[in-house]
Amino acid sequence: MAASKTAVIAWGSGEDGQLGTGNIEEQEWVCSIKALERFTVRSVVAGSRNSLAICDDGKLFTWGWNQRGTLGHPPETKTESIPSQVKALANAKIVQAAIDGWHCLAVDDQGRAYAWGGNEYGQCGEEPERKADTGKPVRRDIVIPQRCVPKLTVRQVAAGGTHSVVLTREGHVWTWGQPWPPGDIKQISTPVRVQGLESVRLIAVGAFHNLALLDDGILMAWGNNEYGQLGTGDTQPRSQPVPVQGLSGLTLVDIAAGGWHSTALTDEGEVYGWGRGEHGRLGFGDDKSSKMVPQRVQLLVGEDIVQVSCGGTHSVALTRDGHMFSFGRGDHGRLGYGRKVTTGHPSEVPINIPPPRGLSGDEAEGRWCAKYVACGGRHTLAIVEWRTRESEQLL
Repeated sequence: MAASKTAVIAWGSGEDGQLGTGNIEEQEWVCSIKALERFTVRSVVAGSRNSLAICDDGKLFTWGWNQRGTLGHPPETKTESIPSQVKALANAKIVQAAIDGWHCLAVDDQGRAYAWGGNEYGQCGEEPERKADTGKPVRRDIVIPQRCVPKLTVRQVAAGGTHSVVLTREGHVWTWGQPWPPGDIKQISTPVRVQGLESVRLIAVGAFHNLALLDDGILMAWGNNEYGQLGTGDTQPRSQPVPVQGLSGLTLVDIAAGGWHSTALTDEGEVYGWGRGEHGRLGFGDDKSSKMVPQRVQLLVGEDIVQVSCGGTHSVALTRDGHMFSFGRGDHGRLGYGRKVTTGHPSEVPINIPPPRGLSGDEAEGRWCAKYVACGGRHTLAIVEWRTRESEQLL
């Protein structure tokens, strides 16, 4: 079989260069990111106004808004619309990364974590205490990636609006920064371990809420709960993790957190959603009310979903055979099918980009299949792979 042919595609708002297309126009249909064509991209991350790609060889590329050093180098221009490598991490093999508001986190194959970008709440981790004349601590943005939590061996990083969360190889969770909107709770300037969590398999973080999937399949949540995004049946915030209700008896394989909503995926390819329902981001059709406990997304039943990504106000579900369904807020083209309608009815995102160059005969008979999707604030990224008819039959 021929070598794998992959591409990175983007759609939605481009005003901060976050689509990586070399301009700041929005895209209502998917377009490929030409600057990444030479690389084998294994993972993509979409933040509120930024994007990031990790290559198979551990190289990290960033693009989008850079006023706060979110791209990992000093800001020369406000936005950068072409992906560029983070030079400061060139000697590390990056395996996973996260962005939410203005800060980024990354982890390498040795379990070392790095942070950069906005740091006004200490979300990039500890740094020497500097006081202003008023006696208040002064925090500067971190424009060059630096190590954070050096004493921990990290397996996964996750970024909130103004806080950071990491999962260690031992299955413990640590956090720092401003976990809730200012005023609700004091910021944590040095990383602290989240109590009551053992044997954690996976973490997901929204703007101000957190999810942790345990090895035994129980899903825990803590943080802000204004729209029921913790799945506790109420809207009371929780400073310590509590179990998410309504999921017992299900085998969960993945979780995702958007700005103010959450999803969980079962081993049978079914999606459960809860939290803020405005704009239809939960996928419950015309019912756009918020949900205090997880409910099955009936409109995706039978689609065999393998991944869901939650953005600020929209979501995208990926099927086993490489189709993508988007739902939620539609302005700026963020649903990717050429109509700026806001809807709770999942619709397929067509992958209409030219086939890879240089295909011969039977190879040209094929289609692009999505392998991974990442929703940001107002844009989406995905990795797609060209599959021939022959390779489709082998699946």
